[in-house]
Amino acid sequence: MSLLVKSTPRGPTMVALPEGRLEYVGFAAYRLSLGQTLPVSANDDELCLVLLSGRVTIEGEGFSWQNLGDRQSVFEDKSPFAAYLPPSTRAQVTALSDVQIAVCAAPGALAAGLAPRLIRPEQCRRSVRGKGANTRYVCDILPDSEPAHSLLVVEVRTPSGHSSSYPPHKHDTDDLPHQSFLEETYYHQINPSQGFVFQRVYTDDRSIDQAMAVENHDLVVVPKGYHPVSVPYGYESYYLNVMAGPKRAWHFHNDPQHSWLLDL
Repeated sequence: MSLLVKSTPRGPTMVALPEGRLEYVGFAAYRLSLGQTLPVSANDDELCLVLLSGRVTIEGEGFSWQNLGDRQSVFEDKSPFAAYLPPSTRAQVTALSDVQIAVCAAPGALAAGLAPRLIRPEQCRRSVRGKGANTRYVCDILPDSEPAHSLLVVEVRTPSGHSSSYPPHKHDTDDLPHQSFLEETYYHQINPSQGFVFQRVYTDDRSIDQAMAVENHDLVVVPKGYHPVSVPYGYESYYLNVMAGPKRAWHFHNDPQHSWLLDL
């Protein structure tokens, strides 16, 4: 089964993870025009709504967050607005401009007693990882240091000609504190939009080994294994990662064949 989920050029749904592909992670990205609405229901999951671009209002029982959004592209050097919604929460997103928004999902727990909350750009932790042609720019939206039951959300910008999620790493073994088991999705955007990036997903035993040319708004599914990304010259990459598993901790293991790169 292909790990690449292709986007659709028209309609409100840009791309969505098919039902049942992963046990812990759910994902969909939507496009809305001015005045359009998107109803959202968490049901048994917890959700993180990530405003990719545009302006919105998000309303539900007990909360009303008005006129959110100050970036027109994910490639602007700005952190996003986001919203955490616990299980059983219903909300409506209203577009105040042309909008792109992602809905990230993972199993929730009512017993955790978490409330809906707005995540403002200044609350997102920004950092630079790697060096040389391995440099990339990271924005933690919902890291394991912030309250949630199982959901982890982060976005990454990778410059032209650079590699990312590199050296290749994996997090598919429940062996804390050395490694955690986390499924993952990569939602990609490319600038300029006609470009593509390459992503490979592979395991040590090569029971999974897929190399994909990934285009704008495509989704890559990572049930297990290593998952590096390479960006061709002339284009820059954005991806939104959603991770979840039985334990909410991000501990990864580098591919030993390529860990020597860390010494450069």
